[in-house]
Amino acid sequence: MSDASATPPPYRPATRAVTSGRPDHTPDNPLNEPLTMASTYVAGGTVEYGRYGNPTWTAFEQALGDLEGGRCLAFASGLAAVSTILDLVGQGATVVAPRHAYLGSIGQIADLEARGRIRAQLVDITDTEAVVKACADAALVWLESPTNPALEIADIPPIVAAAHEAGAYVVVDNTFATPLLQQPLDLDADLVVHSATKFISGHSDAVLGAIATRDAELFGVLKKRRDMIGAIPGTLEAWLALRGLRTLHVRLERAQHNAVELTRRLGEHPAVGEVRYPGFGAIISIVLAGGGIAADLLTHKTTLWVHATSLGGVESTFERRRRWKTEPATIPDGLVRMSVGIEDVDDLWDDLAGALDDLLPSDNG
Repeated sequence: MSDASATPPPYRPATRAVTSGRPDHTPDNPLNEPLTMASTYVAGGTVEYGRYGNPTWTAFEQALGDLEGGRCLAFASGLAAVSTILDLVGQGATVVAPRHAYLGSIGQIADLEARGRIRAQLVDITDTEAVVKACADAALVWLESPTNPALEIADIPPIVAAAHEAGAYVVVDNTFATPLLQQPLDLDADLVVHSATKFISGHSDAVLGAIATRDAELFGVLKKRRDMIGAIPGTLEAWLALRGLRTLHVRLERAQHNAVELTRRLGEHPAVGEVRYPGFGAIISIVLAGGGIAADLLTHKTTLWVHATSLGGVESTFERRRRWKTEPATIPDGLVRMSVGIEDVDDLWDDLAGALDDLLPSDNG
């Protein structure tokens, strides 16, 4: 017989996504945290000024923090969150990062190195032995898993162990996996960073970033940096992201189902030379047999798939990544990164297959 007075078990992730960060169940309270449009607060409380806090931000931070298993801070964008972390690296210290990663993160690291602020060591994240070796001189180890856009997987636990042995902090960009598929803090990472613009928000209508950590000291330092720099989220953006987070589990389940099926079908099409899919999530990368020209043609031949540079929305988007001049030369010229949405998978495939068929050589002599 169960003890009705016992503490209930923690809610599972899908339930936390729906329930966390809501007002309490006091009669006549709203179910959702309302938009608090305020730059100024009455003195004597804990906020004081609009750069230091906002109830709408707090609700979003509570929900995402609960999903990541730590405390969360929201930022104006994913890159604002990235730059706040990198700003903590000491003068001349070494940052280890994947050679294939989000261009904004790698671009910031390259800029800091060019200005003599840090030393950067870019590594093949799949070569765990080499990454562990690189950690010996690091102050910060930056990980993506899966990487953007190569979709490589890092063996996080041994890398974290090596980094901590060297006294380095470890950051994991969890944008692609989301906290529903991977919890880096449970793998002893120190910080998790998100472009909440992507899967967390999920509707291509808000730009937002976030950092989560279990380290109280790091949290305080990052909060102080956000207050000083002013890299704060907009209230509407935080509200939209929280609304999007409520359905992350159902969106991701549908998008991942579509991605698995499309991966199978793409692997059988003669116009596709390679399919890269890590086995989870809603991002696929394909390499077209016809190279960069074929990849460009593909992204302009569809009617349902949208040619766009962002990802993680309910709609399916794709692009040839080497159209960006700063994308590493080790990314194949014909690689197309595909963000699979929640549309009917047969409609998605019919649109893709028709465009891919047009890339095949004609049989008319």
